[in-house]
Amino acid sequence: MRFILTLCLTAVLGAAFAQRAPIEFEEYDLDNGLHVILHEDHTAPVAMVSVMYHVGSKNENPTRTGMAHFFEHLLFEGSENIGRGEFFKYIQNAGGQNNANTSNDRTFYYEVLPSNQLELGLWLESERMLHARVEAIGIETQREVVKEERRQRVDNQPYGNLIEETMKRAYQEHPYKWPVIGSMDHLNAATDQEFTDFYETFYVPNNAVLSIAGDFDRKDLKNKIEAYFGEIPRGTVDIPRPSIDEPFKTQEVRDTIWGDDQLPLVLMAYPIPAEGTPDYYAVDLLNTALSGGQSSRLNRAVVDDQELAVFCGAFSFGLEDPGQTIAYAVANIGTDPSEVEQSMMAEINKVKALGITDAELEKLKNQVESSFVQSNGTMRGIAESLANYHMYYGDANLINNEIDRYMSVTAEDIQAAAVKYYDHDRRVILYFLNENAQ
Repeated sequence: MRFILTLCLTAVLGAAFAQRAPIEFEEYDLDNGLHVILHEDHTAPVAMVSVMYHVGSKNENPTRTGMAHFFEHLLFEGSENIGRGEFFKYIQNAGGQNNANTSNDRTFYYEVLPSNQLELGLWLESERMLHARVEAIGIETQREVVKEERRQRVDNQPYGNLIEETMKRAYQEHPYKWPVIGSMDHLNAATDQEFTDFYETFYVPNNAVLSIAGDFDRKDLKNKIEAYFGEIPRGTVDIPRPSIDEPFKTQEVRDTIWGDDQLPLVLMAYPIPAEGTPDYYAVDLLNTALSGGQSSRLNRAVVDDQELAVFCGAFSFGLEDPGQTIAYAVANIGTDPSEVEQSMMAEINKVKALGITDAELEKLKNQVESSFVQSNGTMRGIAESLANYHMYYGDANLINNEIDRYMSVTAEDIQAAAVKYYDHDRRVILYFLNENAQ
């Protein structure tokens, strides 16, 4: 039995050590400003081709919100050399997968392909960057697609407006105040020329990161990258970067959102520092302590012991500029939401007054380390992480050492973060209630 246990322990430790092995990569710039990051890995015959553009909802004109998300869709419409609707066919016929997503800060496109089809990904992304169809028929088509997406993901989803209602109260000046999906009225009012201008401003090589991970020969790939992307002209328009500091809140914002969700939901949002700043790591661990798993503080107290809620959660809405911690609970039937609020505040106040234990801290760091390893366990995860770290922090090697920033956080740091950032006078608190219960 001891021999078996020893073998098992050795295997686990060996696997953990292998997972923490450094991720090797090469990065360089083309003459047109395109930043290239390559991670060569022959483990499996697949490759991930991705392009991340440094444009999200925060870069939009306040009277034309939703443009970045709209372009996430529009840039699948085809190009001068790709017919409408054929983009996905190329990927499917090659046995690959592709998708895109947009956030407040960036837009990300990717293809996962058999490695012998990697060049297809280069061609498709170079066409998207240089020759995209920004024309009336595609614009009208995608307007309807975005409207339907909003109906499905926001209007007809339980608590689908949670983030939207929170952010527009958490921010008064910063463009994070409007939703990524934007305003349908703004998109309807935009002219074809405004769409063209948006494309020519943001979807240029000097505002992008080409990140590729997988099975390839690096020397050969670099030649192909130069062939497909090297001649794309550098953008000539100044890229808008908001430099707005959100005013410091001195008074709690409290409101009720009436809808048709059956169970009340209590939400509290607190302003936190931007991702990558020293205090962010302590705040993120604090949120894990509050809601990371069934044994976390909020679930144990509010759900299990007091039976006030069916679920509690808290997460760091980390952003390039200062973001929000969002803590929430779905109340049990017949429970007064104010009781849930008071119970959640009590747990937060305990951390502020007493901190966390050494055992909790060790558990938190284990959870974070496991999540860190899993996020870089695929070629897609590696390519996206490398692009993110370069775009936001100018240091792609954080893929290897950002975990050290988490590991260096102390219990005292977490308590100090709770005191500093969980300031009840600076929060937004919302009750989501059923309008038929008024």
